[in-house]
Amino acid sequence: MTSTQSPVRQVFELGSPWQTIDPFLFVAHHVDTYPAGNADLGPDASLDGRPLGQDFGNPSGWNMYHGTTVPGFPGHPHRGFETVTFVRSGFIDHSDSVGASARFGGGDTQWLTAGNGVVHSEMFPLLNQDDDNPLELFQIWLNLPAESKTADPHFAMLWNEDTPTRTFTDDADRTVSVRVLAGKLDDATAPAPPPHSWASRSDTDVAIWNIDLSAGAQWALPAAAGSGTHRVLYVYNGSPVQIGDRQVDSGHGVVVDASVPIALTGGGDTTQILMLQGRPIGEPVASYGPFVLNDEAGIQQAFDDYRRTGFGGWPWESNDPVHAADAGRFAKYPDGTVEKR
Repeated sequence: MTSTQSPVRQVFELGSPWQTIDPFLFVAHHVDTYPAGNADLGPDASLDGRPLGQDFGNPSGWNMYHGTTVPGFPGHPHRGFETVTFVRSGFIDHSDSVGASARFGGGDTQWLTAGNGVVHSEMFPLLNQDDDNPLELFQIWLNLPAESKTADPHFAMLWNEDTPTRTFTDDADRTVSVRVLAGKLDDATAPAPPPHSWASRSDTDVAIWNIDLSAGAQWALPAAAGSGTHRVLYVYNGSPVQIGDRQVDSGHGVVVDASVPIALTGGGDTTQILMLQGRPIGEPVASYGPFVLNDEAGIQQAFDDYRRTGFGGWPWESNDPVHAADAGRFAKYPDGTVEKR
């Protein structure tokens, strides 16, 4: 007998941050239409009236966030989880307490295992002084199981050039492109995640895909490999899309049955979808701001350790460092190794 049960389990509006599912903790989508930059790599525009240090109101279509000269997030601590930062446009200057630094963007992904504790800075340098500096990025927090929360911090770059995209064409020659940031799709396998990540285990079925549907395109999202996998689709831009038996407008998330293929049909224009999936960790979660542990005692210990050690200290001259304007895309690892792209 053929089941007629809908594969759609829940539809919800995207808030700030987005609702998510175990093993994920947090998803933030930043879209800022920054103006031309100045000599300090900040906006060549007046900052009068902005509550600098806490600027999230989006006047003129962009935010300074916690930055005062350059937009972004000056040094702040994390413990007990991972940040996965995927940049669709614009650039991020990274610096951290274990000595790693980078400039990345334009399709690059940074994967940082906070583990037992790290402090990092994420600033958004406005490199173009002659035109606008649009920025679009996702930051995704992926939980760590208890035994990995005390792992040493690990900094990894998944460069644009090394990240596969699979393109599918339907019977009417309409295309669907899938960027495989984590996991595997057919013969496309994402770069390896850090060694202590939940995603590094072969049985956790973690995948992060960015799906671009052209107008009217039809594609069957394949079933997940694991029977206990959770999956959510975030329709974050473009036309309404048909997901299984439901039409879903942009600005909504959809929890779906990961055990079956799901038909996707694009609308009158292009549509962009972020997909997160994975087997849940299934452990207690205690969180307070930048710390995610298993109980309140772990949270208190994180605060105590951070006050005592600074998670390794801060080797940079300022709390909001940016790299030279002409630095290009690069990564410097804690052992001194430098990659340039």
